[in-house]
Amino acid sequence: MVWIHTSVSVKATDAAPNRWDVVALPLVIGLLALVAIGGREMTAPLDSVAATPVDLNPGLLPDYALRSTLRMLAAMVASLLFTLVYATLAAKSRRAAMLLIPVLDVLQSVPVLGYISFTVVFFLALFPGSTLGAECAAIFAIFTSQAWNMAFSVYQSLRTVPRDLGEVAQGFGFSGWQRFWTLEAPYALPGLVWNMMMSMSGGWFFVVASEAITVGDRTITLPGVGSYLAEAIAQQRLDAVGWAVLAMLLVILAYDQLLFRPLVAWAAKFRVELTGGREAPESWLLDLFQRTRFFRALFAPLGRLLDRACWWRLSLTGVRDAGRHLYANRLATTLMHGMKQIPNRTVDGAWYAVLAVAGLWCGWTMVAFIASGAGWDDVGTAFLLGGATLLRVVALIVTASLIWVPLGVIIGLRPRLAEAVQPAAQFLAAFPANLLFPVAVVGIVRFDLDPDLWLSPLMILGTQWYILFNVIAGAAAFPNDLKEAAANFHIRGWQWWRDVMLPGVFPYYITGAVTASGGSWNASIVAEAVRWGDTSLTAHGLGGYIAQATAEGDYPRIVLGIAVMAMLVILFNRLLWRPLYAFAERRLRLA
Repeated sequence: MVWIHTSVSVKATDAAPNRWDVVALPLVIGLLALVAIGGREMTAPLDSVAATPVDLNPGLLPDYALRSTLRMLAAMVASLLFTLVYATLAAKSRRAAMLLIPVLDVLQSVPVLGYISFTVVFFLALFPGSTLGAECAAIFAIFTSQAWNMAFSVYQSLRTVPRDLGEVAQGFGFSGWQRFWTLEAPYALPGLVWNMMMSMSGGWFFVVASEAITVGDRTITLPGVGSYLAEAIAQQRLDAVGWAVLAMLLVILAYDQLLFRPLVAWAAKFRVELTGGREAPESWLLDLFQRTRFFRALFAPLGRLLDRACWWRLSLTGVRDAGRHLYANRLATTLMHGMKQIPNRTVDGAWYAVLAVAGLWCGWTMVAFIASGAGWDDVGTAFLLGGATLLRVVALIVTASLIWVPLGVIIGLRPRLAEAVQPAAQFLAAFPANLLFPVAVVGIVRFDLDPDLWLSPLMILGTQWYILFNVIAGAAAFPNDLKEAAANFHIRGWQWWRDVMLPGVFPYYITGAVTASGGSWNASIVAEAVRWGDTSLTAHGLGGYIAQATAEGDYPRIVLGIAVMAMLVILFNRLLWRPLYAFAERRLRLA
């Protein structure tokens, strides 16, 4: 099947408000007012922020929560635009994928704090004297914690679109633009929505760092839940920490009900299946607006505009033309397979040469900078410590997979259970892992434990949820007709897991495992070197190496550590995750 958007005309008599419009109107006005208030505060003069430091008064938390939420939503919009462009280009162009996918591997392994140091000066210079510059720097830092897993999700979905649906789109003569919006984007939507939820939750971990902008000897602290939490930790105010966690919980529940629950319910209609009977997820907000008259009439012109945009350049002149397109496409496909079309070696060679020259130039520049302050002993040390961190990452990914894959399948197959678990999972994914560092330090010191072993779980606390959310998305998108076929053939127990469900969720699991792996490498910088008061613990690993070099201001060793981390991430992805991606594309797609 191909999803075809149809516009529905709304008569003037159908636009008269009903009782559901009366209920929806205060909600819409309230949300618009909150956005207007937060937007006005984000464009205030920069000096006003320095004049009003963060106050631990709980009465100010609603305003702080609004500011942090608007930053995260702005970063989410930027991440969505980035994902649609970047992932589509990587999935559609073999040559582009040779560059974009390794770059994406590097980007997800670079510490988020590293982006802030390079971008804050640019944004402050872009909006001199305005808080908007610091706000943009904070939004960009949150963006770097949200975009990568969303891009991997869409890339995986576009590479595993069922072949029969692609043949239908080809038979109708769809252009690339029409095929994307009527087939590929709807197919990728369920997985993308769950990764958007994970990105919003994971962004809370970096809100603490992004709301404190440092330029030289000047620190700009933006009002928000993250800066409130950082101040509470600095003053060792456990009561204020509790208020911050409560505010996070309420905000997560709010945007779960107002944003993600409607998106999950709406995206459920894009599942690929031929039979019905599956219990569909529900959303009270979506039901409310579907019952309104005034708001449906208000947004009808926008809907018709989007419909026309999806069908841009489409010309359907009847069944005869459709049949002619189908015949022509089949003939062209047969000829191409018969001729075994030879790739353009000249273009490929030129592209490889450009990539090689760019890579050599970047590598030489980096080596020259590292050589100015580090020697061969440092290189050997960095690789040895990188191997230790690699062992931790592998062990943690295996452990998290054994736990969350079965649970994710159980949750994803039961929409009612998913609705109940969804807010709790988002809160646990959003819970700042650095709040557990004091507990880890005290416990390790008190019981004389080995930091190399007991600091390791801190690396996976925030990133394990990538696996859970992606497996839930894969199970939720699993066709109901395949489940019924398995039931009819009496496939049960381990055979059901091995032959039916695990192959069905495998492409989604790979996306979650790739992003969880990259996030674990990133988290190692704060997890392998923890501190509480005067007590500090460091585990042997590349994250601890980078953290120590950062504390000493040793930039050549910082670059060396990040370069080794990026190299290991790329090798790990090339040797393990990419072959598994290819296996999923060849053997485990639906058709």
